[in-house]
This record gives sequence, structure tokens and C-alpha cells, in this order.
Amino acid sequence: MAPSPARKRLIGYARVSTEDQAHDAQVDELRAAGCAEIHQEHGSGASRARPVLARLLREIKPAEVLVVVRLDRLARSVSHLLEVIETLEARKAHFRSLRDPIDTSTPQGIFSLQVLGAVAQLERSLISERTRAGIKAAKARGKKPGNPGMRERRPEAIRKIALAREKVYLDELIGGADRWMLTVRRMRPHQPWDDVVRVLNDNGQAWTVARLRRAVGKLVSQRMADPALLRPAPRKTPEDRLMTLIAGIAMTDSSLSLRDIGAQLERMRERTPRGGLTWSASSVKKQLDRARKAGLALPCSLQDAV
Repeated sequence: MAPSPARKRLIGYARVSTEDQAHDAQVDELRAAGCAEIHQEHGSGASRARPVLARLLREIKPAEVLVVVRLDRLARSVSHLLEVIETLEARKAHFRSLRDPIDTSTPQGIFSLQVLGAVAQLERSLISERTRAGIKAAKARGKKPGNPGMRERRPEAIRKIALAREKVYLDELIGGADRWMLTVRRMRPHQPWDDVVRVLNDNGQAWTVARLRRAVGKLVSQRMADPALLRPAPRKTPEDRLMTLIAGIAMTDSSLSLRDIGAQLERMRERTPRGGLTWSASSVKKQLDRARKAGLALPCSLQDAV
């Protein structure tokens, strides 16, 4: 008889608003579903600031399943739900809602998710169409679009708009920080900003040095990040820079093998110490051995046949 497949480890997530702190029912339902551990968070559904969820998305392991009682306990919108599920997929983890037909480890659940994606796209199109229709109707009535206070350059209106934009920007940073801040913390200030940007962008992001420095600076100003991240990187010889770059890649993702790191260096067009563009596992290992001797804390699991 063939052995039965290993049961996936279930990780529960319960969230309640600040007005309703009674989430025992959610916890009981998650526990009854077989969740090995349950993470609890308080906060309004509209808020992006969900540190418990952000930490959970950073720490969840491949093949584990994030479980919620209902979709509204996790996401504030369809687009936010899809963003969370994309993050889980990038970590090779799954998602399940107990009261909704969403389970990304099954074909039926994936189909339901695709339907949700189509609904989100339709919702965005309808909002855009209504906005255009509203502007057209206002113009026909002789009204000018936009904020009257901004048109007249009133200081209080400008200040109000600036504060609102700043809040939206900060909320977006907090909501997405789990995808990039771990890399920043592990590479800065030892690595220059352009190396950090290259590592992030090689993993599917789209940063520039200016945008990343501004984002980190904003989190530092809100006391949500260490000011040391903004210090200038020390000057290094080309060989030392290469060593610390490879160490930074290894520390960013402990699941990478030596060959994985070599492949990433090749995609980044990073040359070997001898000037070549092909990285072997042994070449990567030599640089990591140098990094360990220099006192850098590297994952112990990095290995490949060399």
C-alpha cells in the first residue's frame, strides 16, 4: 500500500476590530479545523497596519497553510486578498478560508481565486468608468473638477491634501514592508544601496535607489526602522564588495543553495573574481567561507556538491 501524503501544517490567523475584542469564536473554529498554532491580531478592517499578519507572511514555511475563518478576517479588499495570496505563493505556502470556497492547495480553490481576480478587475474598471462619467456630468453643469481649495491654493487645503497623501504612502509602505525590509535589514549599511536594489529587483520587485532610500527614511522617521540603515556603506575593495554581496544574498533567503546563489549572481551580471560570468557552487562557497571568517552570520544550511 502506498504511504498516505503528509498532512500540511495549518497556521491560523484571527483578527478582530478594536470595537469587538471577542474573537474566542474564531480561535475555537480554527482550533477545531486542526491549526497547529493560531496568531491573533486586533485592528480595524480598513487598516493596512497589521504587524502580526506581516510577521506571519515573513515566517511561514513552504507547504504550510494559512487558515482564516472568513475572508474578511484577512483582507480589506479583493485586491488585498490577492496580494496576500501572491506573497504566500512566493513562499510556496497555501491559503484556506473555512467558510469560503478558497483553498489554494486544491484545483477548485484555485478556480475560485481566479474568479475573484476577474471580479477585482471588473470592480476597478467600473470605478474608473463611474469616475469619468461623473467628471463629464460635472463639466456639463459648469462645475470644474477637483478640490476648490486646491484650485485656489488655500494653505489649509494644500496641507490637508499633503497629510492625506503622506498617510496613504506610509500605509502602503507598512502594508508591503514584509516583501523588502528583511533584505534591507540584512544588507544595510554593510552594502551600498545599489547592491540592495539589485538583489530586490532580481526577486521580482521594481525599486530605484532613490525610492528605496526614501521608503527606508520614512520608516526610520516613524521609528519603525533602525536609523543605522541610513548610514553610508563603508568603502570596500572590489573583492570585499563581492564577498559581502554574496553574503547578503545568502542571509536574505536561507533556503537558497550555492547553485541558487550562483544563478542569481549570473542574472545580476555579476562577474567572478577572475572576470567570468559563470558562477560554480565552489566559487560561491569560497566567498561565503571568506564571509564567515570575517564574522558575518550566515545560514548553516547552505550546501551543494562542489
